[in-house]
Order: sequence, then C-alpha cells, then structure tokens
Amino acid sequence: MTVLSPGPTRTDLVRNVVVALLAVAQVLVAAVAGDTVGTVAREYPSPLLAAGWAFAAWVPIYVGFVGYAVFQALPAQRARQAHRTTGWWMAASAVFNMGWVLSFGAGWLPLAQLMLIGLLVSITLVFGRYCRMPAESVVERVVARGPVALYAGWVCMATPMGTAATGVWIGLPGTGALAAIAAVVVLLAVTATVSWAVLSGTAVVPFAIAVMWALVGTALNDPPEAVVVAGAIALVVVLAATARRISTAGFPVRAAWG
Repeated sequence: MTVLSPGPTRTDLVRNVVVALLAVAQVLVAAVAGDTVGTVAREYPSPLLAAGWAFAAWVPIYVGFVGYAVFQALPAQRARQAHRTTGWWMAASAVFNMGWVLSFGAGWLPLAQLMLIGLLVSITLVFGRYCRMPAESVVERVVARGPVALYAGWVCMATPMGTAATGVWIGLPGTGALAAIAAVVVLLAVTATVSWAVLSGTAVVPFAIAVMWALVGTALNDPPEAVVVAGAIALVVVLAATARRISTAGFPVRAAWG
C-alpha cells in the first residue's frame, strides 16, 4: 500500500530553495576555481592520481546535480518522502564540495581531506537511501537516481586519491616501492568496498561507470606497473559485480538504473 505524504510544508519549501541555491553555488565555485584543484594535485603526485582528463567527470556530476535540484523543487515532488529523507544530505554534499574545492585549491590539503570525507559520507548516504526506495518514473531515474549514483561512484574513488595527495603533503613518499605497495593495497580495498555496494545497490550502472572511469584514468596516468595490474583487476571485478547484480535481480531495470 502506498503511503501518501502530507502536502508541502514550510520546511519542504525551505529545503527545496536551499538545495537549488547550493546547486548553483557549487557550479559557480567550481567555475571560479578553474584548474586550481588540478594544479595543486599535480604538485603532490602519487600512484593513485588520475590523468587530468578523468576529472571531466565533474561536468556531468554538476549538470546532474542542477537537474536534481530542479526536479526536487517541482510542485509534485516537494513533499515526497524520498526528498525529505535525502534533500538535506544533498545540500550538505554541496557545502562539502565547495569546501573541498576552495581548501584544496588553496593548498590546505588536510582541511580539504576532511571536506572530502564529509562529501563521501553525505553522498553515499543519499545513494544508500535511494537504494531502499524505488524510483517512481523514468524521469526520476535520469535526473535524480542516476546523477546521485554517478556522484557516489566518483567520490568513492576521489577520496583515496585525495588521501594519497594529503599523505604526500605531510611528507609521505609519493614515488617508489612503498608508495606503489600502498596504492595497490588501497585499490584492492576500495574495489572490495565498491563491489559490495554494486552487489547490494540500485542504479549500479552509473555508479560502476564512475568507478571504472576513475580506475582507467589512474591506470593511464603512468603509475607503477603493479598499480596498473591492480587497476585492471579492479575493473574486471567491478564489471563482473555489475553484471551479476543486474542478471540476478528480480527487477533488473531498477537494479541497473534505480
């Protein structure tokens, strides 16, 4: 039986407006920051640093966030329980994103890492809650579930990248055998985590695409051979987990797209 939510409340309207404003604000912050994040990242290279072109993933992420912001503010969407349980966390993710961009671009890597962890927690929490609630329409899959899954997958990989850069910032080696071994261990651990998320989640296609995009970007950025091999293994594992999740799901479309 479907449980109908009461009509929009003042809290709903405030949440709608806050999410919409923050969606625009984070795009503006990213535009003003330009390539400062990439410039700083290249100053603290590690075997987990993805190639510059891989960071183009932020373009569909930001576009998707704006689409989500418009969607959740529509009159028919404002009072839905799905938005009530995720909207403020989406707002938090935008705040953490802006904090990360500004602090990383300024070279304050420890603070940026804290912002990135906050972003990871908030966006994966939204992703997890969406996994427990089926989408009501194709439009919702395209403008809400898909962008959130893509965002979550990318941040799951961006967090260890940021951690590696922060490690170099504090004086840990970014090259050599020790750095390569650490990178392989981190890659395998992250692969296990994201594969679990794929096997138990929904909208796993965009989530897995973001993860694999980051893995390819890392493997093609001239890391040590051991990291390339670990990345190739990770690609196969994530792809296999995605295929298994969809093929064994009772509702394959929901498993794939939310």
